[in-house]
Amino acid sequence: MMEREFITQKIKEFQIQEFVDQSLRNVGHSHTIMKKTPLGEKVIIYASRPGLVVGRRGANIKDLTKQLKRRFNLENPQIEISEVENIFLDPNIVAEKIVSSLERFGTTRFKGIVHKMMEKVMEAGARGVEVIISGKIPGARARSWRFYQGYVKKCGDAAQAAVRKATQAAHLKPGTVGIRISIMPPGIKLPDDIRLKEKEETLVVTNDAGDTSKKEEVKEETKKKNRRKRNSKPKKEAIKTEEKNTTEAKEQNESEGIKSITQ
Repeated sequence: MMEREFITQKIKEFQIQEFVDQSLRNVGHSHTIMKKTPLGEKVIIYASRPGLVVGRRGANIKDLTKQLKRRFNLENPQIEISEVENIFLDPNIVAEKIVSSLERFGTTRFKGIVHKMMEKVMEAGARGVEVIISGKIPGARARSWRFYQGYVKKCGDAAQAAVRKATQAAHLKPGTVGIRISIMPPGIKLPDDIRLKEKEETLVVTNDAGDTSKKEEVKEETKKKNRRKRNSKPKKEAIKTEEKNTTEAKEQNESEGIKSITQ
């Protein structure tokens, strides 16, 4: 029974996310998250343009809350809107921009649109981006076009957890064109990214009995020794020069005394 409740709850959340995505088209909608609170259900909407989502005097939000209550039997839905920091690292927003530009300019300039969008994604700091367009573009036969820049993982845990993916559909005159985007964001630690740490050697000072008394890092001791040597070098040279000068003076005095005695 518990499993069925979890499944029905997840299906309901997916239906709500799909409904919000369909109702907030062409406003920079990224994704939707649902959370349970003591007061009711909390719906967090991530978008690039929160002002269009809210509407004039909150009209869009009021309509959306009414529809959620009526269609999904939510008692007290609380809608919260948060802004996406970097829109070119979000695959949903990038796919929406490509869809809007294709629906506006047609299929004649699809290569320029995709390359320009990929340049913006790479300038935003992504490690790699891949765009796949499939459909009747540019001719009458359906085919797939693949565009990519940088490095994108295709398999493994990093490809499933780290790579951000999104799919959108553009409705054109020849037919529906599917767009699939994969973005590899910066700051991801890959399993093959191995860096060796420098070994920190320690100096162990032992007593006659063999008990260890002190442990100090070699780097710090070498630095101190080098500093002492640098400071002691000019002193030693000065002492040597002074000794030479004194010995030469003594020899001169002795030679002068001997000469005076002989005279």
